[in-house]
Amino acid sequence: MRATSSQLVLSLCLLLWAVMPLSARADVALGAKKVSVPGLTMQAVQSQIGEDGQGGLKLSLRAAKADVPAMGWKRVGVDLQGVLQRDTHMRWLFDGTAQLAGAPGGALGNAKVSMVIDEAANTLEINLTQGAIQASTALPLDQPTHAQISLKGVPLAWLQGLLSTVWSGRATGGKLDADMALDLQDKGLQASGQFALNGGGFDTPGGALAGQAVNGNGRLNIDTTTGPSRIDLDASVRGGELLLGPIFARLPDHPVQLSLSAASRNGAVEFNRLRVADADALQLEGVMSFNAKGDLQQLKLDRLQTRFPAAYQRYGQAWLATLGLRDMRIDGQLSGNLDLGTDGLRSFAFDTDGLDAADAEGRLAVKGLRGGLDWNASSDRPATTLGWQALQVYRMPNGAAQMRWQSRGGALSLQRAVDVPLLNGRVHVGELEWRPAASKGRRLETSLAFAGIDMAAFSRTMGWPEFPGTLGGAIPALRWVDDRFELEGGLSVNVFDGFVDITQLSLQGPFGPSPVLTGDVQLRQLDLAAMTSVFDFGSITGRMDGSVDDLRLVNWNPVAFKASLLAGSGGRISQRAVNNLTTVGGGGMAAGLQGAVLKLFKTFGYKRIGLNCTLQASVCHMGGLDNDADGYTIVEGSGLPRLQVIGHQTQVDWPTVVRRLKAAIEGNGPDVR
Repeated sequence: MRATSSQLVLSLCLLLWAVMPLSARADVALGAKKVSVPGLTMQAVQSQIGEDGQGGLKLSLRAAKADVPAMGWKRVGVDLQGVLQRDTHMRWLFDGTAQLAGAPGGALGNAKVSMVIDEAANTLEINLTQGAIQASTALPLDQPTHAQISLKGVPLAWLQGLLSTVWSGRATGGKLDADMALDLQDKGLQASGQFALNGGGFDTPGGALAGQAVNGNGRLNIDTTTGPSRIDLDASVRGGELLLGPIFARLPDHPVQLSLSAASRNGAVEFNRLRVADADALQLEGVMSFNAKGDLQQLKLDRLQTRFPAAYQRYGQAWLATLGLRDMRIDGQLSGNLDLGTDGLRSFAFDTDGLDAADAEGRLAVKGLRGGLDWNASSDRPATTLGWQALQVYRMPNGAAQMRWQSRGGALSLQRAVDVPLLNGRVHVGELEWRPAASKGRRLETSLAFAGIDMAAFSRTMGWPEFPGTLGGAIPALRWVDDRFELEGGLSVNVFDGFVDITQLSLQGPFGPSPVLTGDVQLRQLDLAAMTSVFDFGSITGRMDGSVDDLRLVNWNPVAFKASLLAGSGGRISQRAVNNLTTVGGGGMAAGLQGAVLKLFKTFGYKRIGLNCTLQASVCHMGGLDNDADGYTIVEGSGLPRLQVIGHQTQVDWPTVVRRLKAAIEGNGPDVR
């Protein structure tokens, strides 16, 4: 064999030393501290060449460490054993085994190797098998840097070293079939060809790009000879899950066309062409880029067309969940475009001929959405119209409305005021300005006025006992600041022949998992007879004033407030209402009032009723009209028989108070005997 052929075998990890015809010689052992040829470096090399007794040469090659930069292999142990012989056509044939240690993915840990060197035809063929895994290559002897490679059932993890020369990602599973042309150069490699992937998985250090159980086939081109490295892919993918930045896809069983051109340098990835085509769900074209940490640098979708519900189920579910909108039901179509950079949102536009959407928790729903919006942070855009047949926000059903919008100076503004029907009344939306690019500070400002809102319809919607009345009021300024809504002015509810005034309202994280509502509530001259009849608490007459200051609700459940209720003008109270007040306040009858006497009367006169609760850390600190060491007065009687209800429990767990109130309203309070 010529010396040049020996070096080629060495460069392919098959032979290490120049092999001259040795059929009449004794065994030869050779060693070297380091051997380097183009594309391959080996250290601590030992080789043996001897006769096999059948006219062939028995070859052994071991290297403690081998580096193949083009393949991304570093410090891989090599153990090659086999027999080399000539056939009748004067070709060199090699059959043996290869065992690599430390190769990416455990590649070729125990493989069979066969090789044919045909100097007359100027070709070298190598075949590797390990179980069902097959890999073969063919290349010209005079151009060993050019190869035709065929892979069948090769674990994707075996190619981790090669992939690491192109990007910072990691193969996590799957098997690959491929027919590729490979060209090794001093500065890297070029590869192109067809592939088929079964159950492929991958991820990246920043987690921005990932895939799991993905199947697909198509054409792939890789070029690492220039900076940055480049990848071009045109494929059909199906099944599994795929993450491309903010786009998370649950791929269908039918093929989805994926076309991309990417450049990678030092871990950063730029998709300067990205196309996705899923016939019945999604069509998009655009560009996308990430830095080495996996942070999104740019997402620009020049064309986006969606068809629901398929688009939501396959591509939109995870993204909408980050906005607090889970388990959505969406039907219709929507098209648009989007430009998002490191400085935030730059532009967006969408248009729909008809869209229905609702979340499972009843926080947001729209029916018959038509029209669109067109906004740009740096330039003015034409006016657009957006309307709906019905809109529901936190279970509140709004009627049909149509709004005219225009983008100017980075703000999307309502061009004229609009009245929105709500519960037999209306909401008047005055000036409204939204700055979509603002990620903090003031993001939206509007003014609202409410008139004639039917409280009976409102209470039914909320699942409360029905009570009459109307709601009205004005919010001269509603602002979205950071992640909370702040309301100036207030609302006044005309209910139970009195008024409930709500001020200092603030709502934080309205669409998150735990929205926080704060505010102050004032009660003015509520008719207790009307109120107790609705809530089935027992009859009380008279008028009540009160306040609930520093109210704080988390996920619509009270966690803090300072409540004070006072009926100071006297009236009558039924025995059942006495029982319920006693139960809620944890009190009892004052001495001298005997059960036998109490049974003779259905109602009692009172001078004052007072009950206070300060809720802190799930404990209600109770108080009443007069507080002393023995307790506090809840009911101060008037006339005969004189009634006095004293509270003795000054601290009660809030769940206990709620349970007592529920039992009282449901008519399950205890009898006083």
